[in-house]
Amino acid sequence: MNIFDIPRWCFRILLTGIVLVGLCQGLAAQQAGSASAAVVKASPADVYRPTVLPDRIVLTWSDDPATTQSVTWRTSTEVVQGLAEITIADAGPTFDQAATRSVAVTESLTTDLSTAHYHSVTFTGLTPKTLYAYRVGDGKNWSEWFQFRTAASTPDPFSFIYFGDAQNDLRSKWSRVVREAWRTAPKAAFMIHAGDLINRAESDQEWGEWFGAGAWMNAMVPNLPIPGNHEQARMSGETSGLSHHWRPSFTLPMNGPAGLEESCFTLVYQGVRLIGMNSNEKHAEQAAWLDKVLTENTEKWVICTFHHPIFSTAKLRDNRELREIWKPILDKHRVDLVLQGHDHTYGRTGLETPVATANLSTGFNTKDAFSGTVYVVSVSGPKMYNVQRSPFMPRVAEDTQLYQIIHLDGDRLSYEAYTATGELYDAFLLTHHADGSRTLTEQVPDTPERLRPPVLKEPEKKASEALK
Repeated sequence: MNIFDIPRWCFRILLTGIVLVGLCQGLAAQQAGSASAAVVKASPADVYRPTVLPDRIVLTWSDDPATTQSVTWRTSTEVVQGLAEITIADAGPTFDQAATRSVAVTESLTTDLSTAHYHSVTFTGLTPKTLYAYRVGDGKNWSEWFQFRTAASTPDPFSFIYFGDAQNDLRSKWSRVVREAWRTAPKAAFMIHAGDLINRAESDQEWGEWFGAGAWMNAMVPNLPIPGNHEQARMSGETSGLSHHWRPSFTLPMNGPAGLEESCFTLVYQGVRLIGMNSNEKHAEQAAWLDKVLTENTEKWVICTFHHPIFSTAKLRDNRELREIWKPILDKHRVDLVLQGHDHTYGRTGLETPVATANLSTGFNTKDAFSGTVYVVSVSGPKMYNVQRSPFMPRVAEDTQLYQIIHLDGDRLSYEAYTATGELYDAFLLTHHADGSRTLTEQVPDTPERLRPPVLKEPEKKASEALK
């Protein structure tokens, strides 16, 4: 049987079906095109609009990590009183029946996108080394229950995460770094952010992206942020001080110099003195404060973090004034580790570091085994600069997003730097000895250094081409 044997009426039905299928396909394509054309990019005002549901929930500390825990969150202005509930966590589903309630401190913040209420509570009287569950809300609208563990009241092994500048493309490109860091160290005690969390100090969209990148991790792993130069607000081109977002967004210690509340502070976590400083202003005042804090310190380990590097890793950068004021104090008290950002490259020193007067000095403090500090500069976001390697830097990197995991256990500090893809890039072991001296053992992996191809000057180019 061939096509000519098909009855005429069957042939007509078949032909009609083919025509109808074609018409339907055309109509579907037209509708799909119209639908695609109707889709518009969501506006920042819509994406980051506050609602009655709590968002931007973040754990920080304003007091002793063993017995207190601070939490801050945001809502729309319809919520005039914030509430927080807390209880010791339990494996059973009725754990919430024992929860106690606290009333939040609430303040209003008007941004470039909206006006919101920021709420903060500090839970006090907590039991050290205990797992707690908490939630925040207004009595009708609640967050999910989150969990955190208080610090031990005595030295105990722990790990924490350190990030250099996040700053740009926070939602699209920084988010993978903070999440990969959590995958590497899911039991991290806290996260240090060495400034430039965002790019534009007063951009509510960028703050929303930063909080969104950390998401629920911020509500379970305490954060210790310090401000960079991009957290400095600007009006008419002039710096006008700390971003208006900073203090409403975080609840941090108020024990720094006057005028630097919640941007310069200190606390102790399980035998480690942690010091955060604001390298944007009042350098002399902070030097005097730092000297006093370290003079009175009784903890074995001291770790400082601030934004602008003592020894820059980026080409044509140097913070000589800051170095001349702060480094003598760090040397005097034999600070173990300084974590910095700003230069959008990676680099670190060994334990023996140059004298305070020059960034590129060949003179080292090698005579005194009790002195010396390891200085680290890192970057976690996608903005990158050219590196300038100094002779005292055993490891550097360009065009590499990184995060660092630092482990402390008794007399040993283990440092590991990882790329955004989870590859170990740098490592060392710092050990305290009974006589007060310290040694640094290099543990740099076989991972090749990530550096841009050298850019030759014109005479070098010609000489190179002549040799080909």
